[in-house]
Amino acid sequence: MRVCGRYARFTPAEIYARLFDAEAEVALLAPRYNIAPSQPVLAARNGPGGTREMVALQWGLIPFWAKDPKTGYSTINARAETVASKPAFRQPFRKRRCLIAADGFYEWQRTNHRKQPYYIRLRAGEPFAFAGLWEHWERDGEVIESCTIIVTQANSLVAAIHDRMPVILPQTDYDTWLNPQLQDPGTLNPLLRPYPADGMIASPVGLAVNNPRNDSPELLAAPA
Repeated sequence: MRVCGRYARFTPAEIYARLFDAEAEVALLAPRYNIAPSQPVLAARNGPGGTREMVALQWGLIPFWAKDPKTGYSTINARAETVASKPAFRQPFRKRRCLIAADGFYEWQRTNHRKQPYYIRLRAGEPFAFAGLWEHWERDGEVIESCTIIVTQANSLVAAIHDRMPVILPQTDYDTWLNPQLQDPGTLNPLLRPYPADGMIASPVGLAVNNPRNDSPELLAAPA
């Protein structure tokens, strides 16, 4: 069962730029309530000259050595336990880490009759960052910059819905995660932990979120 296959990012880009201490063209991407794999996402990364920049990246990491960009459909997530060693993620983990802007994410709970979607966010409703990796792919004149969201074991709140969850980085970890001098898994892996359950809320939402073509604030509402 896919982990973190859909999420929302509707806080204005300029607020993320301040949160991530990054330079940005603030009109990069419009607010989205149902972001799906292969679509553009908003992220912060280290840019030229040591500054941080806000960029749009395609969701689904395409390794630089891949022959076919469709590889990204199977790499929307990277497991925290193996991200430092898997061939597709090993080099980005050392050199190309990023903060992926988000307001909340969806997970589906299996029931006897259907999968019930939940919208999961921070308790105070503030925007946050997923721990991410990015990659540059280029072949025959085509250039794609893509990313993946790192996932870990679920905390006690999310575990009632799914056994995995995306890594949400506390703001105090942003500088460490983006520090280009840090490449040792022994230093970085401890950051890839579940976010505390008491700092999050999970709310059931309607089935309209199942269709990625649906994209409006109404998707966050409780089911009718």
